[in-house]
Amino acid sequence: MTTIASRDREPAQQGHGTICRGCWDQMHVPIPIRGALALPFRAFGITRSKMNPNICTICERAFQYVKKQRHVTAGATILFADIRGFTTLSERIDVVMLSEIVSQFQGRCAQAIWAHDGIVNKQMGDGLMAIFNFPIMRKDHASAAIMAARDIQQNCRSALSSLTADLGGSFDGSGAVGVGVGIHSGDVEIGEFSSFRSDFTAIGGVVNQAARLESQAAAGEILVSTETAARAPELMAGTETRSLVLKGIAQPVQARVLTLH
Repeated sequence: MTTIASRDREPAQQGHGTICRGCWDQMHVPIPIRGALALPFRAFGITRSKMNPNICTICERAFQYVKKQRHVTAGATILFADIRGFTTLSERIDVVMLSEIVSQFQGRCAQAIWAHDGIVNKQMGDGLMAIFNFPIMRKDHASAAIMAARDIQQNCRSALSSLTADLGGSFDGSGAVGVGVGIHSGDVEIGEFSSFRSDFTAIGGVVNQAARLESQAAAGEILVSTETAARAPELMAGTETRSLVLKGIAQPVQARVLTLH
């Protein structure tokens, strides 16, 4: 089992916007993704990834080629986000407006995640999963995930409010329609775990706990695990601690609660 080590980021930063940052960080190989030099690569199907426009489809679909093995252990921060009140909304509005809400949510979340070097690894209707620190390396990946979560809440609040204003605004039984976010950091297994899909993903207890935290977050809340909070104390000032009983976890879990005012 190989643990991904951090590398010098300066050459990748100099090529930001031009070369694949994932291929540079993982292999020190400058794969063009924009400009004239990228055209020959496109002929072979190497284009910008949908997970993050600053990485390429080699990162996305050729994990074993990049890492020389099927999966690796990596320190990462995992973020889950989901629309609160979506089920009730789906029973009250037509499919066209529902699809617009999902589109606005997914688009604004993606922009926030990409702005902090994360990838949108999975999209599940009104929810998503993001990974920070792979394939783009960031030593401050916990801080990056928290800042992305804050941007998600800020960006989605106005969009969801305007889209649901004509419908009364509140349908989840506890408050305004909004987004819940859960974040957890630690070692995960990253790789290809399917025989019929080549895209990589992350699995393990850290992923599961991030998902469980998100399920407990109310509209407008970001639940940050103590492990993630310890890596980014400067972003946790003034936050309260909440004790949670999470499905599949025997002992109560402490989380910090971050909300925007």
